[in-house]
Amino acid sequence: MRRACLISLIALFLLSLAATPRHGVLPLRHAPATACSDSLVTPPTDSLPDSLAAPPLWPDTVVSLGAGSLEVADSLTTDSTARKKPGIDSPITYSSADSLIYDAETGYAHLFGDAKVLYQNMDLAAARITMHMDSSLVHASGARDTAEVLTGIPIFKQGKDQYESDRISLNFKTKRGFIHNVSTTEGNGFLVSGQSKRTEDGTMYLQSAKYTTCDAAHPHFYLSLTRAKVHPGKDIVFGPAYLVVEDVPLPIAIPYGFFPFNKSYSSGFIMPSYGDETSRGFYLRDGGYYFALSDHYDLKLLGEIYTKGSWGLSAEMNYNKRYHYRGNFYVSYLTTVEGDKNMPDYMKTKSLKVQWTHSKDTKANPNVSFSARVNFASENYERKNLESLYNPLSYSQSTRASSVSFSRTFPSFGLTISGSGNITQNMRDSSLAVTLPDLSIQLNRIYPFRRKHFSGRERWYEKISVSYTGQISNSITTKEDRLLHSNLAKDWRNGMQHRIPIDATFQVLKYINLTASFNFHDVMYLRREKRSWDAVGQRELCDTTYGFYNLYDWNTALSANTTLYGFYIPSRKIFGDKVQAIRHVFKPSVSVSYAPDFTTAHYGYMDSYVRTDADGTVSTVQYSPYQGGIYGYPSGTKQAMLNFSISNNLEMKVKSDRDSTGVRKVSIIDELSASMSYNMAAKVRPWSDLAMRLRLRLTKSYTFSLAANFATYAYEFDPNGNVVVGERTEYSHGRFGRFQG
Repeated sequence: MRRACLISLIALFLLSLAATPRHGVLPLRHAPATACSDSLVTPPTDSLPDSLAAPPLWPDTVVSLGAGSLEVADSLTTDSTARKKPGIDSPITYSSADSLIYDAETGYAHLFGDAKVLYQNMDLAAARITMHMDSSLVHASGARDTAEVLTGIPIFKQGKDQYESDRISLNFKTKRGFIHNVSTTEGNGFLVSGQSKRTEDGTMYLQSAKYTTCDAAHPHFYLSLTRAKVHPGKDIVFGPAYLVVEDVPLPIAIPYGFFPFNKSYSSGFIMPSYGDETSRGFYLRDGGYYFALSDHYDLKLLGEIYTKGSWGLSAEMNYNKRYHYRGNFYVSYLTTVEGDKNMPDYMKTKSLKVQWTHSKDTKANPNVSFSARVNFASENYERKNLESLYNPLSYSQSTRASSVSFSRTFPSFGLTISGSGNITQNMRDSSLAVTLPDLSIQLNRIYPFRRKHFSGRERWYEKISVSYTGQISNSITTKEDRLLHSNLAKDWRNGMQHRIPIDATFQVLKYINLTASFNFHDVMYLRREKRSWDAVGQRELCDTTYGFYNLYDWNTALSANTTLYGFYIPSRKIFGDKVQAIRHVFKPSVSVSYAPDFTTAHYGYMDSYVRTDADGTVSTVQYSPYQGGIYGYPSGTKQAMLNFSISNNLEMKVKSDRDSTGVRKVSIIDELSASMSYNMAAKVRPWSDLAMRLRLRLTKSYTFSLAANFATYAYEFDPNGNVVVGERTEYSHGRFGRFQG
């Protein structure tokens, strides 16, 4: 009867709790004896609290798991002698997003939907969790969605240890468990096991395990461990094991193995070395302190000192975050004193060296990349550094190169921004070539007039596409000691350019493809040079003016092409029935392009001055005020080109028993093409040479190609009797073009 009363009380409480949000806290409370008529214990005099009668307050209801009982934390008081020994000795917190179901007959409580149970430093989360009220057992598993994909797999955390598995069974009292398909991280690798047993101290006993450094869901290579024992954060001891690559076991096995893991790190002093150097005296060098900052960073500070006044400091940092980035940074500063003070040979120099290497793992973010290779040193550093004196390679190094680059891609916009900085040093004359920055912006092809939601046929203006490429560059070539004193506008060569191609393809008369394009190129500079001739000094004068100068050029083109097919069935009397058909593909194409003359005075991209030499010779010199620009200047003359081309392909279909279709194609002429152009802007000889090409496919592996040029204009005699290319074509003389090679 006592058991019946207890079960009734538990069932009534859980049925009421099921109608409220599923979360609560299980505090440490002992299970009182239930008050029944045949109880030997005097029933308590106080009644149930108001919270049980007020459902709105139930989200804060507190319950406790005891040894064989589930108790509401109310004001009931009982004699301590009637209490049973508890199964657990700490509060338990649980929650579920979906529902909580309690089965009074079996003693199981079921949590569904993002279920979580927290006990001491143990945290268990899964899609489904089942708790046994009488044995402190907890079972967790994932759930399959409508696509049969396993979701909400159990994740168990205790301190710094974390395990992911398909199923897990734990005893909160003994802290032991059995885990199916567990995966965890140990050291620099990943550990996956089919069946695992966990003890109260966290030790894992594994069977059919895999240890790998590959982070793929299905590792490409791993060490298959038949049995293993894992001390989390310490080591792995395993029995027979063998190597597996791409799911293929290799005949490489070991009977016993041991993997140690050491997560500890420490800082400490670095003892210096001592010695004697001829010009700087006795020294203590390479002494300092090592800082173990964290698992990902460290720092080493070193110093050196000489008895004649020289000294130096250096700092080196290593950093590494797996699957994110890694690098090294080093900086060294030296003050070198040579000779005796107040003496003619006394000299004091300062030197600096900076090195930086950085690389980013693409796994962290494939749309972002950043890398650095910096190796910068002042001219006299290697000559003043004691280590370099005994290293011929670094002492004799004549050039150094440094670069830093990055890129960022925005896939939703089709936009890519990339930049770089570069420094090239000449150690012999202390000259520097610096480019900082070199920035480019690229926008993939877009259709600005295309509708977001299509309905009906595509309109002609929706086929217009636009793309963009921009570049900014700033560079200088100077001496090392003048770099920081240079003027951005006067000493640096800088500029910006933009390229905007616009094109569209239309279909005319159903069979003709018409393509129109317009290309715009724009260049921006901050200075230009005006040149003149000094007749007295017999030299060219240059006057630089600073401001904003914009240069542009453009061209446009229109092309049309189509494809014609011809079929011919040969005579059966001559060829029999083996040859089924012969197909001829003919592709004619014609295009016209136009570009104005940007060398005219109208645009201002070209200028001239009159030069008078010492002997009285007068000449006109053409030049561009922007010829020193980093992107050049528009210098194209007027063009109005009309291009023609044709292409032929000849194939034959024959019967074949080797092919499953019963027929096969045989190439007779793979390609026979010809092209020619006419420049409508040219005043003489507007026709270009004729270019022809022949390609024959002899076999599947061998192809024969032949190309030839034929001159259009014939030779003739000039007034002096010399043979020159005339203005009449070979065709006007009734001849084919002259073979050129």
